Amino acid sequence: MSLLQTILAFIVALGVLIVVHEYGHYLIARLCGVKVLRFSDGFGRALATWRLGADRTEWVVAAIPFGGYVKMLDEREGPVEPAELARAFNRQSVWKRFAIVIAGPLFNFAFAVLVYAGLFMYGLPEARPVLANPPPDTLAAAAGVRAGDTVRAIDGESIATWQELRWRVLQAALQHEAVRLETQDERGNIAEVKLDLRGFPSADVEADVLERVGLRLYRPPLPAVLGQIVPGGAAERAGLAVGDRIVRADGMPIETWEAFVNAVRSRPGGALSLSIERAGAARTLEVTPDAVSAGGTRIGRIGAGAQQPEGYAEKLLVRVQYGPLRSIARASAKTADISLFSLKMLGKMLIGEVSWRHLSGPVTIADFAGQSASLGWVSYLTFLALISISLGVLNLLPIPLLDGGHLMYYAIEIVKGRPVSERFMELGQRVGLALLLVMMAFAFYNDLNRLITG
Repeated sequence: MSLLQTILAFIVALGVLIVVHEYGHYLIARLCGVKVLRFSDGFGRALATWRLGADRTEWVVAAIPFGGYVKMLDEREGPVEPAELARAFNRQSVWKRFAIVIAGPLFNFAFAVLVYAGLFMYGLPEARPVLANPPPDTLAAAAGVRAGDTVRAIDGESIATWQELRWRVLQAALQHEAVRLETQDERGNIAEVKLDLRGFPSADVEADVLERVGLRLYRPPLPAVLGQIVPGGAAERAGLAVGDRIVRADGMPIETWEAFVNAVRSRPGGALSLSIERAGAARTLEVTPDAVSAGGTRIGRIGAGAQQPEGYAEKLLVRVQYGPLRSIARASAKTADISLFSLKMLGKMLIGEVSWRHLSGPVTIADFAGQSASLGWVSYLTFLALISISLGVLNLLPIPLLDGGHLMYYAIEIVKGRPVSERFMELGQRVGLALLLVMMAFAFYNDLNRLITG
């Protein structure tokens, strides 16, 4: 994907999620009888302005897209006409103010639920949890995992996809818990294996946990024939085409797709000479795999997929599709799981069990936006849902200047029976600003480090 497309995907993502968040504040404020003066998507100079409604509320698209705000009538920010005092935010009960502030993050969670529910109703093909032979000296090998086994349940709860397996094992690793896998072999025999993750290093949670544990997705051998090319990827830039058969890579014979993948992965950012067969004619091309980060290491990727024989997908894929009510229930559970997992990761960052280097800033988010958009609308919507959850969780943190900081003040007011003092709020804002600047510094440093190291 080009730089322009990546920037566009990023701006659209920011615009959508900011509007969702701020509309939560706006809608509940209106329902509580508060007058809204301005709804701004972005900060800084206004690029476009509309005045709508009986209150002539300003709807603004501003130049700096990293945020937004809803400005309400408030005596602390300027004089208010006596006739409109009842509509000022500061004159509302603490419960109304609490509802208006918490509505933003809740709308982010609701957006994620709607996206996931829509995807569940639409139905998506996902990989079955069929296991490959585990590498020696791994937890999976020690537990007795065998190639061809299908995982039917984890700790007694049925699963149907590889992503469900990954998510459950990741949660267990973070919590240092043992998990029981119920497996079924190709003959239908059912067995149970136990993965003891109580001693799993917290730092390894940041990498590919399944790979570290030794759980690998089973893939039958495929010929090294290209079945798909990702637009804008290294394969397309090199002139590779669908139907090309890879014969050699840097002079080494290539018999299977897996062997070709391994050759590509071993050359991040380095030229790879390919001997191919196209329409019966031999050709030689040079491809330079893009360097990407995976599990803390740099690997090569060219943006190409294997040609799959008839019946291959049916054997390894399952279509996950539910009715409306079950989709909403599963989407709600998925949103709650991701939110709690995010909080646990933040907690482990604070106590030093997980590195801060995985805190992402705008550059990394923009990169993910571009990559997900290049993979299609399903991946892009999934990305939007995930970032929306992250935005909701971040804003609920009890840090002054964030929604969570205001909620903390209101909670104190509910307990004490009176608002916190102006002095206390001023000190809180200074502390909150310092904390946010530290987080932003970490995020930008991590972004720069990823750009430099690939």
